[in-house]
Amino acid sequence: MEADLSGFNIDAPRWDQCTFLGRVKHFFNITDPRTVLVPEQELDWAKMMVEKSRMGAVPPGTQVEQLLYAKKLYDSAFHPDTGEKMNIIGRMSFQVPGGMIITGFMLQFYRTMPAVVFWQWVNQSFNALVNYTNRNAASPTSVRQMALSYFTATTTAVATAVGMNLLTKRAPPLVGRWVPFAAVAAANCVNIPMMRQQELIQGICVKDKNHSEIGHSRRAAAIGITQVVISRITMAAPGMILLPVLMEQLEKLHFMKKVKVLHAPLQVMLSGCSLIFMVPVACGLFPQTCELPVSYLEPKLQDTVRAKYGELVPYVYFNKGL
Repeated sequence: MEADLSGFNIDAPRWDQCTFLGRVKHFFNITDPRTVLVPEQELDWAKMMVEKSRMGAVPPGTQVEQLLYAKKLYDSAFHPDTGEKMNIIGRMSFQVPGGMIITGFMLQFYRTMPAVVFWQWVNQSFNALVNYTNRNAASPTSVRQMALSYFTATTTAVATAVGMNLLTKRAPPLVGRWVPFAAVAAANCVNIPMMRQQELIQGICVKDKNHSEIGHSRRAAAIGITQVVISRITMAAPGMILLPVLMEQLEKLHFMKKVKVLHAPLQVMLSGCSLIFMVPVACGLFPQTCELPVSYLEPKLQDTVRAKYGELVPYVYFNKGL
């Protein structure tokens, strides 16, 4: 029996995005690391199915499950603003495989200065690509701005790591293991705002509930970027704070002293276990489409909204990015 898809809205969220649990379920779905293995042809099929569903031209015989799967692939691989395919390393679905390797090695090789510098550089290179890929694409970023943000964030991370390594040389060993997290947190506070500075300068595109553009707001941009910074630090925190405590105890065991070569792979695996849960949890802390009262906008933009819509538009909406 053929499914009736006449009333099916492919863009309607499967889970309530006004609740934290609903957002976590949504991001568990679209950050599924298995989607990075999906062939390009299948991703193109998913985009075609989503576009046809939006036009009401779904091929005969299509099942709801097929459309839901197509939307999962589409959301995981295509930018919500432009509809363009995102580079695979910058996708949120690549956070587990990419992040687990980098985090594991940062936590393992924290003792020597060259290792600290190298792995902080690798991490910030990865972060810069993720930040650019998941930006609000309505605000263009120049190559110069990207280069400046990359250099600033990498310098901040390396300087924090090196400085804290020097300060903690006489501290308990566990304190030294937490240095990578401090460096990552400090760099996130620099990398994300710098990579998205154009939004802070010119404002982020805000729309009404019908997706009609209203204007650009710097205040909205500041709120969105702050939320992204908090999410990214939260994403890294459990693994980079709790894993050092666990490894500190495990490395005291007799059999662990005999297999030091396995310490790094173990940390990579444990980092992956943490990220599988923390990527969707951190992404779900705040709605991706933010709702902001008109009264919070810049006075000039408030006047524009009220002159055009009166009191009919109490809120504006914008994509904060990930």
